[in-house]
Amino acid sequence: MSADPTQSKPLSANEGIKSSSRFLRGSIAADLVDTSTGAISEENSQLTKFHGLYLQDDRDLRSERRKLKQEKAFSFMLRVRLPGGRCTPQQWIVLDDIATELANDSLRLTTRQTFQFHGVVKGNLRPMIKRMHSVLLDSIAACGDVNRNVMAPPNPERSAVLQEVYEHAKGFSEFALPKTRAYHEIWLEDELVAGGEPEVEPLYGATYLPRKFKTGFALPPSNDVDIFSQDLGYIAIEEDGRLAGYNVVVGGGMGMSHGNAETFPRLADVIGFIAPDQVNAIGEAVLTTQRDHGDRTNRKHARLKYTIEDRGIAWFKAEVERRSGITLAPARPFVFTTIQDPIGWQRCADGTWFYGLHILSGRIKDADGWPMKRVLREIAEIHRGDFRLTPSQNLTISGVPDDQKAVIEGILAKHGLHRENERTGLRLNALSCVALPTCGLALSEAERQLPPTLADLEQVIVEAGLADQPISIRMTGCPNGCARPYLAEIGLVGRAPNKYNLYLGAKYDGTRLNTLVAQSLTPDQVLGHVGPLLRRYATERTSGEFFGDFCHRVGAVTEATPATASAN
Repeated sequence: MSADPTQSKPLSANEGIKSSSRFLRGSIAADLVDTSTGAISEENSQLTKFHGLYLQDDRDLRSERRKLKQEKAFSFMLRVRLPGGRCTPQQWIVLDDIATELANDSLRLTTRQTFQFHGVVKGNLRPMIKRMHSVLLDSIAACGDVNRNVMAPPNPERSAVLQEVYEHAKGFSEFALPKTRAYHEIWLEDELVAGGEPEVEPLYGATYLPRKFKTGFALPPSNDVDIFSQDLGYIAIEEDGRLAGYNVVVGGGMGMSHGNAETFPRLADVIGFIAPDQVNAIGEAVLTTQRDHGDRTNRKHARLKYTIEDRGIAWFKAEVERRSGITLAPARPFVFTTIQDPIGWQRCADGTWFYGLHILSGRIKDADGWPMKRVLREIAEIHRGDFRLTPSQNLTISGVPDDQKAVIEGILAKHGLHRENERTGLRLNALSCVALPTCGLALSEAERQLPPTLADLEQVIVEAGLADQPISIRMTGCPNGCARPYLAEIGLVGRAPNKYNLYLGAKYDGTRLNTLVAQSLTPDQVLGHVGPLLRRYATERTSGEFFGDFCHRVGAVTEATPATASAN
């Protein structure tokens, strides 16, 4: 199927919404003052994604409200733009206040290294965004058909090379932002100056990209950002203690649809090597190639991965070189060995410390006997460094000087938060999306089902002597892949209420997709399928062999229907 935008097939409805939106304004401002409903129009709900907002409702309440003839319990999810996951203590305090006063009293760390708020009612949106703005935070382009939050290895203070990588990630995030003033006019009530020059989007044009676009930076040997899941990735190459440049990867993506073989997860391709100062030029060429050649007729076929599948990687590379004026050099060697975040206290090259704190599913809230949100607020009020969110939904308390280390350590120990790190290798490598009750796409639970699923599997793991073995497991409520389940050694993808497709055999370092081995399993059936494999792994594995590799060696990934994945 051709992805040529001049094809005769009708454009998707979203293309018309974007083109008539006056650069993402639509009638959002009018919808915000309409008190007759907690929702906004369908057209505006597509445009608010570009502003970092999704219209949702509490699906746990749907049946009850339907009986009472009430509209759905509408609210919004807001996602913060936070390149590289850096958050100052001042920003943390404001975000904590927002969570308490304007959202559902929790902070959610995402798999794209930023914050999400849930349960924000329409009347709280403007006050929320204004308070974020007061500490130089925004949600511009956190969602929508644009380049989204740019990922990078956390804690750049660990080395000069990591710091340089972070600066490039932050710089590309700014470079690739939409230029429309719609966000400032609608949410911050800036006035549009009459008679000004016509607004333009020099990078995106009036209809932006055909679909969402994700960018990440990685520094081997850690593949913590899952670089091959990105539309555009930069693999930093360190030589003799300096940043020599980047290998460029393109065309990764996790989303698919059940029962649709034309949709599939795909690993990105390495297309060559560039100098550090060529990051933005190459990024612009990749973005504009997708802008001009991506499929605007079928949103399920609109990601960059399908443009490359249709036209070929050789064509795409040549087009990027033509647009950028840069001839890509041959890719340089690199090796990934891990995806796991460092936990506990770590010494950095600049003499400071950071504390890596595991947070299951990234959910920061207070519970009986577990005051995580309150404790992190207490730390933020005295912390002189900053916080770093990781791509695996964890948190690091960073830039801690020697004279503060004992104080922060004491606060964590007083409330027992250090116990969060005393977990199995399975739990420390677990991710999940939010799913129910707020995600409208969820077919099954994820965040709420992950703890009991882990508990069941951990009983097997501990008994088998595998407690310290890193094993990646990821659970999502639908096949769209927000928690990158197709790169997990154990992937669980929601198929129907309390039913999951089971995927096995990804490479632990994030360089091989897994395979569909069983469909529509209940959590108990998942345990019945995976438990015996884990026991076999404990006794039959070879030295240094990871679980995903073991599944391939013993044939565990060929026992049922193969996954509809790119043969990459």
